[in-house]
Amino acid sequence: MIDAKDTVRQFLLQVRSGLHPERADRFMADRVRAHQVVSEAPEVVERTPRQYTEHVQEMLDAYGPFTLTVDELIAEGDRVYARWTQEGRHIGPVDGHPPTGARITAMTSAVYRVEDGLIVEYWIQIDRQGIGAQLRNAVTQS
Repeated sequence: MIDAKDTVRQFLLQVRSGLHPERADRFMADRVRAHQVVSEAPEVVERTPRQYTEHVQEMLDAYGPFTLTVDELIAEGDRVYARWTQEGRHIGPVDGHPPTGARITAMTSAVYRVEDGLIVEYWIQIDRQGIGAQLRNAVTQS
């Protein structure tokens, strides 16, 4: 039986990394509550593994084959905290910014709740302001 920490590690390295997004159903329950932790407008969406695969494809369309480095992984019971750095090139439109080819870095953290070896819920925080600043900078320099 795979433990919660290994489930999240493999999910990040195989699915979130963009290497094998089609494997989302190996790590996610049929329905996952995804808490988008955003100061100005927090929301909870429900995602299926297929929807998550599409979400990763959108990232690949925007940033090309990116790298994802797991910076920290801490587990306690059914909860796993993960922090990672994602780097790619701005090859597709992002938030109204046309592609610039610039290198974009995203710092992200999430807490995943795992039941029976599958992710059932997560709370994710992405440095959206930092990404926006990089995109604005790239547009002014191109």
